Amino acid sequence: MTEDNHSLTTEFILIGFSNHPELRTILFLVFLIIYLITMVGNLGLVALIFIQRRLHTPMYIFLGNLALMDSCCSSAITPKLLQNFFSKDRIISLYECMAQFYFLCLAETADCFLLAAMAFDRYVAICNPLQYHTWMSNKLCLQMTTGAYIAGNMNPMIHTGFLFRLTFCKFNQINHFFCDVLPLFRLSCVDPYINQLMVFIFAGSVLIFTITIVVISYFFILFTIFTMKSNKSRGKALSTCASHFLSVSIFYGSLIFMYVQPNSGNEGDKDIPVAIFYTLVIPLLNPFIYSLRNKEVINVTKKF
Repeated sequence: MTEDNHSLTTEFILIGFSNHPELRTILFLVFLIIYLITMVGNLGLVALIFIQRRLHTPMYIFLGNLALMDSCCSSAITPKLLQNFFSKDRIISLYECMAQFYFLCLAETADCFLLAAMAFDRYVAICNPLQYHTWMSNKLCLQMTTGAYIAGNMNPMIHTGFLFRLTFCKFNQINHFFCDVLPLFRLSCVDPYINQLMVFIFAGSVLIFTITIVVISYFFILFTIFTMKSNKSRGKALSTCASHFLSVSIFYGSLIFMYVQPNSGNEGDKDIPVAIFYTLVIPLLNPFIYSLRNKEVINVTKKF
């Protein structure tokens, strides 16, 4: 038995933003406001879609589930982040760490499939409007939503399971503001090559599959839009898709930069700005991206 084997780490210290104590109060208020607006915006959108029967269509069902997953993503990260601003030890146990990663990965994976489902829904609505209600039936909508949640749970189950093959006996300081797998790999006493390979394979597979659906859908959407003779119809179709395309571009761009690029696990604190963007900023922006450009949601909100 070596000395390292006698002191396996079961708790970690989240360094987060502790290197800037002078900004502690300001950062706490900023992230608190972001969290409150995120929860009010997303859960408010979920409640609005649930209450108003005229919004019980495939597009808004997908949007409501996307808002629910954005709330899950933000809630998995922000409460612990806010607590650590005024905590002396900033300790998180290994099992708390795994739970935090599980719910974050669940939300992000489900988001990928929901965004792909929304892209397909827009393709049918614009390219085959007469067959929309036939294609986008309640049964297909339920199957696509259920599939997103099943895939959302399977992905973190695999990565969380593989975390049990790692042992942590060196440093216990995570240079991040939440427990992600990439910072954990850097602390492992066991070679995390298999874990990194699994992240690359599964993250890459999810992104390639869902991005392919989005790209193909928007290829046919743009082709149909630019063949329309009416400028009014063309503008209406572009307006309908613009918010979704903006959200998709920001979301997928952040995930690819974070998890699929080569040597993505060796960037240290360079991961933090990107992580803030896809875990906190995107869930904040999505309700406004979809609501402010959607006349039907605005009208229902005013009426309500």
